[in-house]
Amino acid sequence: MLHHFLGNIPTGPVLDEAISWKDYTLLDLSTTNRELDGLDLGDPEECQGYIDSVLSRNSARVAFGGYLECRNLYRGHSGFNPTEESRDVHLGVDFWTKAGTRVLAPLDGEVHSFRNNAIPGDYGPTIILAHRIGESTFYSLYGHLSLESLEGLRIGKRVRKGEVIGALGTPDINVNYAPHLHLQLICDLQGQKGDYPGVCKASEVDYYKRNCPDPGLLFPMLPG
Repeated sequence: MLHHFLGNIPTGPVLDEAISWKDYTLLDLSTTNRELDGLDLGDPEECQGYIDSVLSRNSARVAFGGYLECRNLYRGHSGFNPTEESRDVHLGVDFWTKAGTRVLAPLDGEVHSFRNNAIPGDYGPTIILAHRIGESTFYSLYGHLSLESLEGLRIGKRVRKGEVIGALGTPDINVNYAPHLHLQLICDLQGQKGDYPGVCKASEVDYYKRNCPDPGLLFPMLPG
């Protein structure tokens, strides 16, 4: 049901309002992108080097994308590569830009939960907001934040659209990724607090596609 409402919800930017929508550019980190052959995206410096090249050739400040993208980015993390089937399908939209960039609430909500998920391959500092549409509640997750983003938070704190909720963390804080925001929408948190899977197995895509709709639908102003 949520999927039908997303394009009609009035939203603001999710990053510093000083960054114009024209300063965003699409980024392809999928296994089908031949430019990535031979690159170790699990190395934050190597990943950042590729992202910088995409930003430079598109005269952009933010690279974004990744919903339902199958990636090699998670190779090397034991939690993503069990013995049976790897988790390599990304369930949110990533916004890659400089550490310290302010993160804004794109719509009204309240703090549902927060946590520093400091396990390698996870989100690092994470905030989950709850939002209401009529009688329904859905959630937005913001991962790879700075430690300072969690200071002063409390469950139930009201957040207004456009309010600063945090900033992007550095690789030593965001669990060894190049600086970026992981934004994910979730219909059912399944009882979890401060965390929720951001990557799934290919065999699980049908379920997660329903439970985690495309956050890009909130931002029709993004370049296609």
